[in-house]
Amino acid sequence: MLSYSVSPSEQNRRYAAFVDKILRGANPANLPIEQPTQFEIGINLRTAKALGITIPQSLLLRADQVVR
Repeated sequence: MLSYSVSPSEQNRRYAAFVDKILRGANPANLPIEQPTQFEIGINLRTAKALGITIPQSLLLRADQVVR
């Protein structure tokens, strides 16, 4: 019904940057640990309606994806 997770496009971009550094000779043990900076909110209104839950309009406006 509700998902709050790392942005897949941001995650893939970070993976590519790490692979690039490793292929250029960087030692993986020396690469810094990074935390995600972009997150996405997904809401499934069909499921919420089936469960009798009302999602506030303010949350719907902030959502990146809304399944109706």
